[in-house]
Amino acid sequence: MTEGVQRGEAGTGQRYDVFRTDCLARDMVDRVTSRWGIWVLISLRRNDLRFFELRESIQGISEKMLAQTLRALVEDGLVWRKVEPTTPPQVTYGLTEFGRDVGEPLMDLFGRITRRLSLPGAP
Repeated sequence: MTEGVQRGEAGTGQRYDVFRTDCLARDMVDRVTSRWGIWVLISLRRNDLRFFELRESIQGISEKMLAQTLRALVEDGLVWRKVEPTTPPQVTYGLTEFGRDVGEPLMDLFGRITRRLSLPGAP
C-alpha cells in the first residue's frame, strides 16, 4: 500500500501568497524547511529507506520527530510510504517525483555550503 497526496495548485491566474499565514504553499515550505524535513528529503535522495534506516541516517532525530516529519511529508505528497503486510509490518519511504523536484535545490544549497566550508580561511 502506497500513501501520499499532493495538495492542489492555485486556479488559473491565481498565485499563492506565501506571506499570508493561511497560504498552503507557505505551510508546505515551513514543513520542508523544518529542522528535520530537510534532512529527511536529503536522506531519501539516493535510496528508499525503512523507518529505522532513515532514523540511523539522521543523527539526533527521535523516533517521534521522525514519525511526525514523515507523516507531514507524506501528506504533502513529497514522500511515499509503502507498508508490507509482514509480521511485524515493514514500512519503506521514498521520494515522490515532487519530492525529488523539491529536494534538488536543497541538495544544491547543501553542496554550496559544504564547498564554502571547505575553502581555506572559511568560517
